[in-house]
Amino acid sequence: MGLMDRVKAQAAQLAQQAQEAAQEGRARIDQVQAVRRGDALLRQLGAAVLAERTGRGTPGSQANIDQLITEITAYERESGLNLVSPTQLGFPQPGFPAGGPGPFAGPQPGSAPAGGASGMPTVDTTTSFFPAPDDDQSGTP
Repeated sequence: MGLMDRVKAQAAQLAQQAQEAAQEGRARIDQVQAVRRGDALLRQLGAAVLAERTGRGTPGSQANIDQLITEITAYERESGLNLVSPTQLGFPQPGFPAGGPGPFAGPQPGSAPAGGASGMPTVDTTTSFFPAPDDDQSGTP
């Protein structure tokens, strides 16, 4: 096999890999867009339910809630998604890394508090950042 034949074979292989990567990328984008559309529907539903439950709804709030539930059910069926459990797709919840600690420093839910029985951290009072007032080290009286 000549050099040109090997170059052509490698070029064809690279073109095939690039095409497969592009298809995977398009599928991933489509999946993300589907999840975002579902999230928007769920947000609308949540806002409508909140308004209804807190006495801020309108006369058509219940009909709007029923319509959104119908739309969400149909959307789940069409897209093959389960919007009640978005983590099934491997997407972390917004603002939280998958499987990692929350975005805020400090103890995580379920972890034991540091310190004594009160849950407050203990403070080491044996050292001080500032010298005591009578411990003047400047050499002046």
